[in-house]
Amino acid sequence: MTAPLSAGIRAIGMIGPGFDDWNAARAVLQGTSTGWQPAATRIPSPTMLPPAERRRVGAVVKLALVAGMQAVEAAGADAATLATVFASAGGDGANCHAICEALAGNDRLISPTRFHNSVNNAASGYWGIATGAMATSTIVSAYDGSFAAGLVEALALASSLDAPVLLVVYDHPYPEPLAAARPLHDAFAVALLLDPHATDGPRIALGELTDRVADTLDNPALESIRSGIPAARSLSVLHSLARLATGEAAEVVIDYVDDSRLCVNVLG
Repeated sequence: MTAPLSAGIRAIGMIGPGFDDWNAARAVLQGTSTGWQPAATRIPSPTMLPPAERRRVGAVVKLALVAGMQAVEAAGADAATLATVFASAGGDGANCHAICEALAGNDRLISPTRFHNSVNNAASGYWGIATGAMATSTIVSAYDGSFAAGLVEALALASSLDAPVLLVVYDHPYPEPLAAARPLHDAFAVALLLDPHATDGPRIALGELTDRVADTLDNPALESIRSGIPAARSLSVLHSLARLATGEAAEVVIDYVDDSRLCVNVLG
């Protein structure tokens, strides 16, 4: 029997409503941060980008870059050497909106900056500019199952390369009128530095596809974030990671594609 795809988690980066990094989020997920309240996500400027590129990027790219760099710095890793997987349900909705406005106008001209930011690999491209990374980079989009699809891709890539892979999953709300058709509660990003050779710390392994319903969170505010932002479907896995003691294990069911969910085994 083939062993399930798995890897150790060397570090986590995270930005979301009411938390600026993984340490803050972990305290909330553990239940030790009693004063937490969801608040609008704060997206820092990605200082790793040169000033000219920093002015050109939208909020969704900033979100992805900062979360990814949080995980890299927490692990003391070299970003330039890491293969990456970027996953997003919708990419840069604000840029899409601006392009649609231009196409609906009289001159219908689209700036080159708008055009090159419109592709779904924009975050990957700016990551390469910021870090000098030349390693393999994959971009995944699978609607509400984008976290699961990104996790499958990242673990498969880590196994194939026999090397660490940085997974970054991110989503940002659309402006109106697109938001009426695809509402997202707020911006959210998570980054996992996955290392097949890591022996210390938690580990994550793929389980089977299932028709069981996805796991939810008992905290209503956290569950609203989980269910209201595609990238935040990761919160059930992160919740298990935050609460697991060394030597423990948990199975988490997360949304995937169509009527299928994915079982994920989290090992302490």
